[in-house]
Amino acid sequence: MTIDKVKKLVSVQLNKPVESIADDAKLIEDLGADSLDVVEMLMTLEDEFGVVITDEETSKLTTIREIADMIDGKKA
Repeated sequence: MTIDKVKKLVSVQLNKPVESIADDAKLIEDLGADSLDVVEMLMTLEDEFGVVITDEETSKLTTIREIADMIDGKKA
């Protein structure tokens, strides 16, 4: 499932237990990511899932679920 894989990658990037990451967790407000963390995560997700995430899309992605939904939409 995409959301589980996204959570796993985010947990590695932010050094947080995957169990502590909720589907609706906000990257910056809830998980403490900074802008560099977000850029690095999105680059990892692009490589992992074989998708391209535009700058416009990046600005709209704030939660784990939004990221997973966007990736699923690109893979369909």
